[in-house]
Amino acid sequence: MTQASGAEQELPAAELSDLQLRILDFERQWWRHAGAKEEAVRAEFGVSGARYYQLLNAVIDSPAAIVHDPMLVRRLQRVRDHSVAARSARRLPGSPRD
Repeated sequence: MTQASGAEQELPAAELSDLQLRILDFERQWWRHAGAKEEAVRAEFGVSGARYYQLLNAVIDSPAAIVHDPMLVRRLQRVRDHSVAARSARRLPGSPRD
C-alpha cells in the first residue's frame, strides 16, 4: 500500500505519521508462525518483510514512538538488540577465532 516517504521522516519528534502508528498497532499482535507475519506484512503494508523491518526499526528509534507506547517500543528494541547480538555472536564455519 503506502511506503515511507521523505516527508514522513521530517515530522517533528512529537508526532508519528499514520504509517508509523499503523506499524506500532501491527506490532501489538502476536504471531505463532513467522510466515504468517510475513504474509500479513505484505497484505497490510504492501512491502517486503525486509522493507517492513527497516521501517519498524526507524519507528522504534523515534522518541515520539517511546512517548506514544513506551512498553511496546522498549520490548521491540530489546527483541531487536537480542537479534543483533545473536547474529554478531555467530561465526561462520572455518572463520578464525579471536
